[in-house]
Amino acid sequence: MLYHLLYPLAERFGVFNLFRYITFRAAYAGATALIIMIVLGPHMIRWLRYHGFVSGMREPILKNHEVKKGTPLAGPLIVIAIMVSSLLWANIREPYVWVMMYATVTLAFLGFVDDIKKIRRGKGILGRYKFVWQILIAIPIALYMVILPKNPDYATMTTLLFVKNIFWNLGVFYIPFVIIVMVATSNSVNIADGIDGLACGLVGISAGAYIVFSYLVGHYKFASYLNILFVPGGGEVAVVLASVVGASIGFLWFNAYPAEAFMGDMTSLPLGGLIGVSAILIKQEILLILVCGVFVVEALSVIIQVLHYKRTKRRFFRMAPLHHHFELMGVPECKLVIRFWIVGILFTLIAISTLKIR
Repeated sequence: MLYHLLYPLAERFGVFNLFRYITFRAAYAGATALIIMIVLGPHMIRWLRYHGFVSGMREPILKNHEVKKGTPLAGPLIVIAIMVSSLLWANIREPYVWVMMYATVTLAFLGFVDDIKKIRRGKGILGRYKFVWQILIAIPIALYMVILPKNPDYATMTTLLFVKNIFWNLGVFYIPFVIIVMVATSNSVNIADGIDGLACGLVGISAGAYIVFSYLVGHYKFASYLNILFVPGGGEVAVVLASVVGASIGFLWFNAYPAEAFMGDMTSLPLGGLIGVSAILIKQEILLILVCGVFVVEALSVIIQVLHYKRTKRRFFRMAPLHHHFELMGVPECKLVIRFWIVGILFTLIAISTLKIR
């Protein structure tokens, strides 16, 4: 919005020429989201606690987590921070911005309903119904990518890792591929949201990596030099993701151990979905395996646990997801979170290195 209001003034006042630069707007989008979180956070947390929008007990739960019962769920604050800062600093005439806003609103609403059910009834939306709703939310994005592509030649293609100028054309399977990416990313963040600071820190790291990729694929000269697919409008994805990073860092102000607020499904679902959507928009979906490496491992730990238990009636891990396994092994919560962040940064560095390997 500010781009359209202030950039035209550049003809009279040269300083407003800054608004043409994505790097400038991305930096201030992140700063705006961070400020919103820190300034409004205490007031919103008190308001949420007063109105009973607080976490209940999860099953199974560790004994040292019992004290966390009644912690406010700060989903509304994070969603507001992301949307306000994105719409202020992004080019709102770019369709990609609205695709990401659509994913934010719809997944946040689904998460809100799930959180409300958990608070009132002790159980959220049944897993299969949640999957169905996530699929329904993802379908319009998949259709948009096929029907209104930036480049019709690459409408149903995705970029492969470690190779140059070779793309995987999925054809009719591209729509289910997009749906799987969205559902997987939104749920993987939700799975990792189990201990203070873990999920939001990893989201900030993953979104930061995709800021780099979004900026590069949206810049014709950089994309040509690096032999990656040029996506017009990709740079605006970086502005929205900068808001995600700012909101995630701001949330750490309250979510670091011991947490004053939790994410809840209203936050974890849209945050994961936004990372997935950004990968889809810039045609870097397979890169999610590296960028979201820790989330992938966390999700796999749950799958392994379920399959192994069904087959042997014994647990493969002491508890799934994986972070609870390490908690039961005696790793302190703060140390565990920092170690997972370090591994997440390592995955991110490997992902960024693929730019030159290609």
